[in-house]
Amino acid sequence: MKRKKKIIILSCMIGLLVLTGYINVALNSNLSQESVNTSGELTSSNFYTAYREERENTRTEEIAFYEAIINSESASASAKLEAENNKLAIIEQMEQELIVEAIIKGKGYDDVVITTSSSNVNVFVKSQELTKQEVAQISSVVTEQLKVDIEKVIVIPSI
Repeated sequence: MKRKKKIIILSCMIGLLVLTGYINVALNSNLSQESVNTSGELTSSNFYTAYREERENTRTEEIAFYEAIINSESASASAKLEAENNKLAIIEQMEQELIVEAIIKGKGYDDVVITTSSSNVNVFVKSQELTKQEVAQISSVVTEQLKVDIEKVIVIPSI
């Protein structure tokens, strides 16, 4: 009976994964169509909006995956603990990115998006170009808030 439950749960998870992949593709095609202006170029406001929507969708899928493991009766205690820790890490990362984005916007920039990885923190700032002082100011905010080395911070102006 346990094996049958595991097979059913894994089948459901695979089905959900396929479904989220399909929805992701459908949403991406809609977003890419919406984010192209009449001349066929990606506009900056659409870039920031599209990126935020994509990031939110991906994280929603990840959290749902971890929730399925946490709520699974057949998952081991260690798997549930790892899923809970991963879910909390995603939520913490979301909070940190929102805080840093808000602080940078508060410094007078129209829009900003932050992406974090184990190797870098990329900061896309809606601006034609940035002075060295502006880059230093943005980098300072990122290093203070995210507790990362300045060498890992990449500030990218984009319009």
